[in-house]
Amino acid sequence: MRRDPGIVLARLLLASVFVVMGAYRLWAASQGAAIPNSTLVFSAVELILGLLIAIGWKLRLTASVAALLMAVDALLSHRFWALPDPERGAQLLHFMKNVNIVGGLLLLAVVSGQKQRRL
Repeated sequence: MRRDPGIVLARLLLASVFVVMGAYRLWAASQGAAIPNSTLVFSAVELILGLLIAIGWKLRLTASVAALLMAVDALLSHRFWALPDPERGAQLLHFMKNVNIVGGLLLLAVVSGQKQRRL
């Protein structure tokens, strides 16, 4: 069965967010940056999920877990509603970025569970 190149590209782009950010925080910690242990655990999980999504391993599961992780991160880390301007605008942007990534991951989870048709 052929893989749709658009879906493969979307999968790799979504995975890149998790791989790059997870790896960056782990690298920063290895260079002496003061990063809380909870953030290091989150970063390791983020990196692993990104790699699994990139290779297409159990996409329905991994994309769903990544979507949940990103939604929780949006709610906990980007609380724009509790901030004054101008910080509110920056955090709203990050919150909406996370919401968009959640949407892409949920779409990937749904599409990966469907059989592809030949055109």
